[in-house]
Amino acid sequence: MEIKRVCVLGAGLMGHGIAQVCAQVGKFEVNMRDIEQPFIDTGMKMINDSLQRFVKKGTMTERESQEVRGRIHPTLDLTEAVQDADLVIEAITENPPLKKAVLSEVDKHAPPHAIIASNTSSISITEIGGATKRPEKVCGMHFFNPPQLMRLIEIIRGLKTSDDTVEVIKSVSTKLGKECVVVKKDTPGFIVNRILVPALNEAVFLVEEGVADPEDIDKAVMLGLNWPMGPLKLIDYVGADTNLFITGVMVNETGDQKFRPSTLLRQMVRGNLLGRKTGKGFYDWSEKK
Repeated sequence: MEIKRVCVLGAGLMGHGIAQVCAQVGKFEVNMRDIEQPFIDTGMKMINDSLQRFVKKGTMTERESQEVRGRIHPTLDLTEAVQDADLVIEAITENPPLKKAVLSEVDKHAPPHAIIASNTSSISITEIGGATKRPEKVCGMHFFNPPQLMRLIEIIRGLKTSDDTVEVIKSVSTKLGKECVVVKKDTPGFIVNRILVPALNEAVFLVEEGVADPEDIDKAVMLGLNWPMGPLKLIDYVGADTNLFITGVMVNETGDQKFRPSTLLRQMVRGNLLGRKTGKGFYDWSEKK
């Protein structure tokens, strides 16, 4: 099956980056859909800003950046977005009922041959696929932030995902210039978050227990483990609320207390200290800083 047109659902933190990669590297025609015009406008601005950085670095010409923008077609209409798509990549909020409701609608309007892939970082692909009448054509396609730069895609099998679907997503991932790994079982957190979440939790516990300051914890991990970014700064980038949600899913699904979030993380979410998106988390992200 040849993929020619891609639909990305969501123009937010991950969605706009996925749309850009599909248009820029994969050279696909891309419909990017969101529910409100301001979300679309912000997503397109972030794409434009990213493309201009490539131009300034000399890795892309201005004409090439314009060609990329020309392949991205923003819309508020779900039916219009998916009706001619060969591949639909869902990148909306990590909310199971919302994802299932949206993909149920996608299933009604997308062509019968279309594959539906979810960029979820923690939610069961089997559960998501069950909201459609084509669970064999539903799989996980987990990009990492920012999608324009991060090379990995986790491909996750649901209980009914077909071999053909996995092979098509492998092919698309390669065309996007990515390395991919296949998660053979639909397990919470897949591979990366299964390993990462306990590590991030432990970093927060170190702060809560007063063992060290966030800066020193991050410095120790970066220099001692060769991480490109410390765990606490990573939480600030991802969002404390998103991190708390993922830990909750993993505790509920596995029953394993090694994933349980610290009291400090819960308090930060209650206090809207979510990190970069609210201006304050473990670090100060206000403009003056």
